Amino acid sequence: MKKYLLLLSFLVITSLGAFAQKYAYVDTEYILSNIPEYKSAQSQIDNISVQWQKEIEARYAEIDKMYRAFQAESILLTEEMKRKRESEIIAKEKEAKELQKSRFGVDGDLFKKRQELIKPIQDKIYKALKEMATKGSYAVIFDKSSDLSMLYTNPKFDKSDAILLAMGYKKGNKGTDGKGASESGGGMPKGQMQGGDAEPGKK
Repeated sequence: MKKYLLLLSFLVITSLGAFAQKYAYVDTEYILSNIPEYKSAQSQIDNISVQWQKEIEARYAEIDKMYRAFQAESILLTEEMKRKRESEIIAKEKEAKELQKSRFGVDGDLFKKRQELIKPIQDKIYKALKEMATKGSYAVIFDKSSDLSMLYTNPKFDKSDAILLAMGYKKGNKGTDGKGASESGGGMPKGQMQGGDAEPGKK
């Protein structure tokens, strides 16, 4: 989901010229945390993941039991019986690995379930961002929660609550993080990041 939300970091809707560009930012993690459907979807995904993990662990426990029994009884078995038991264990292990891959592998069931439950919410956020960018003539809307380094953010230009309201949700509680500008060391000097709503050359 992180890679998908990174696309929101550089939502370039229109260019208004070098001297007439507007910028804003949102915090998609904050937005998602204040959407009840997202919390419900995440809870469903977590529960399904736990169930599938238990299912796979049960398969491996059965294989371990079969292997221990085989070791204990091998001295009494003929070569043909040994080969048959070994083949059964190998087949069971192969089935368990295939199940694990189908559940948790790339493009597996968990990925598909996440896409089914989470992507519609992400699309809804994207639509609200696009509408805001178009109506407000924003050249770029950054995502504060992405890997993009934002050394200075003025809450005045934080449109996260506006996006929530546009989507039909209530404002969230940002706590101390949303009450002032955030700063960290390194990178570009403070005051030379995104200029918010102000147009270059104007105060």
